[in-house]
Amino acid sequence: MKILRKWKICSRFVPHSLTPEQKDQRIAACRDMIATADSDPDFFKKIVMGDETWCFAYDPTTKRQSTAWFGEASPRPKKLRFQKSCMKTMLVIFFDWQGVIHKEFVLEGETISAVYYKGVMERLLNRIQCVRLGKCESGDWFLLHNNAPSHNATIVK
Repeated sequence: MKILRKWKICSRFVPHSLTPEQKDQRIAACRDMIATADSDPDFFKKIVMGDETWCFAYDPTTKRQSTAWFGEASPRPKKLRFQKSCMKTMLVIFFDWQGVIHKEFVLEGETISAVYYKGVMERLLNRIQCVRLGKCESGDWFLLHNNAPSHNATIVK
């Protein structure tokens, strides 16, 4: 369509369409966090972050690892791009500024419900007692995770 000077382009993906009130709330929360960090230099060291992610099985050989010697008349070898595998498992991981504190893979067929996540929280607390004794003794730390329903359930809080 060069004659009409028109091109077909894809829309840009945006994760959320926030209302002005939601944007104002985020700005206020960020300003509050900056003020807290300014008043306490160790604020970010007190945060334990947690998240879940899917782990897929991939072909472990890279393009460079699959190189081989070929003659001049030989066809050039091809390496397909990585494809997500049908094999996947969910990883639940918690970390702080020093590194990973606790990680566990969710068993196949298991879903992360409030009851399951409560068990994860109990295992996390036991792990913090083992690897971050100072955090456990002082109790001066924060858990930062998203607002998934299983995270906000009453039995988890």
